[in-house]
Amino acid sequence: MERVVNLNSYIFYQIFHSLKRNLSPLQEHKNTLFSSNYFILTTFKSSNYYMKNVEIICHLTEYENQGELSADDIRLIKEAKASMNDAYAPYSHFHVGAAVLLENGIIQRGNNQENASYPIGLCAERVAIFAAAANYPGVSIKALAVSASSEHFHVDKPVAPCGACRQAIAEYEHRYKKNIRMIMTGETGKVITAENIGSLLPFQFNGDDLKSKGK
Repeated sequence: MERVVNLNSYIFYQIFHSLKRNLSPLQEHKNTLFSSNYFILTTFKSSNYYMKNVEIICHLTEYENQGELSADDIRLIKEAKASMNDAYAPYSHFHVGAAVLLENGIIQRGNNQENASYPIGLCAERVAIFAAAANYPGVSIKALAVSASSEHFHVDKPVAPCGACRQAIAEYEHRYKKNIRMIMTGETGKVITAENIGSLLPFQFNGDDLKSKGK
C-alpha cells in the first residue's frame, strides 16, 4: 500500500542524491509514493539495483477568460497589457508585458527590451522583477502577470515565461520564502494561473545548492 508523504525541497534533495548514488537510504522508502505539487516517486526492487521512476506533475488552473478571475488578478493583467504596448521589440515584433504585485500593494510594470545584438535583450518578466527589487528593496512579490501581442498574428493563448525568467522568478521565491502567483494570458482567450513558480519550474537550482555540506 502506498503512503503519501509531503515532499519539501530538502527531502527531494536528499532523495535525488540517493538516486544518483544508488545508495541504501532509498530502501526505507520502498513502495512509497512521494507527492507534492511536482513530484511522485516510486521505487522498485530488483536483484542488483533499484529502478526509480520519477514523475513531474505541474498544477495549473485554466480559465476560459479573464472574467472568471478575481478583481486583483484582472487588475494585474490590465497592467501587464498596458506595459506590453510600450515594449521595445523592433526585431521580433512580439510585444510582451509583465506586471508584478508587491506585498506593499505597489504594482511594477515591465516589458521586453530588444537589442540589435540579440542575446543582450531582456524579457518583460525580468525587467519587471528586477525593477521592483531595485526600487523596493526588501519587499517580496505576491503575483506576476504576463501577456503578449504580435504585429504579425493574434495571440489567442496564454504565454508563459521563458526558462531564464522562470529561474529569475524562482530566485525571489527562494529569497523571501513566499510563493509568487503566476497569471498568464494572451491578447484574448484562456488564462492559466499557477500558485507558484515551482509549477512551471519544479526541479530548481537555488542558493541552497551552493552551500557546503554541514553548513
